[in-house]
Amino acid sequence: MQRTYKTAPCGSRQSRSMSTEPLRFDTKIAVLLREDLEPWQRLNVTAFLVSGLGTEVPEVIGAPYEDADGVPYLPMFRQPVLVFEGTKETLTTAHARVLSRALPRAVFTSDLFTTGNDRDNRAAVRAVRTGELDLVGLAVYGPRNAVDKVVKGARMHP
Repeated sequence: MQRTYKTAPCGSRQSRSMSTEPLRFDTKIAVLLREDLEPWQRLNVTAFLVSGLGTEVPEVIGAPYEDADGVPYLPMFRQPVLVFEGTKETLTTAHARVLSRALPRAVFTSDLFTTGNDRDNRAAVRAVRTGELDLVGLAVYGPRNAVDKVVKGARMHP
C-alpha cells in the first residue's frame, strides 16, 4: 500500500496547516526487524537503529516543532519510518543487499541485548566478522527503489 502524506515544505507558511497537495518522498527510511523478537526488543531495536540515521544523514531531519503557546520541541524525521519484519535469513539477505548498494545503514545484533553501554555495544559488533553477524535489526535510508530492493521479501510489521 502506497502512503501519500499531505504536508507543505518545512518552514513554509503552509507548514502550520495541511496543504491539499500530496508530498511524495523520493527517499525511504526502513527498519527491518527479525520476526522472533519480543515486543520490548522490537521497540528497543527500532529506537536504537533509527537514532543513527539522523546523525549520519542530516537531511532526513525536519524543522523543529512549536506548539500554539510557543513551546519548542525537537525536530524529528521529515518522513515516515516504515517498519518491516522477516526471518533471520531475510535479514542476512537484506544486509548483503544494503552493503552492495553502499546505502547508509545501522545494524543491531543479538549480542547487544547482553551489553549495557555504548562502548561494549561497539566492541560486540567489532568482534564479529560481517558475514557472521547475528542480525536482529537493520535500518536503511536511500532512494525509494534501492531501499525497496533491500527489504524485498520482508513484510510490513503488524
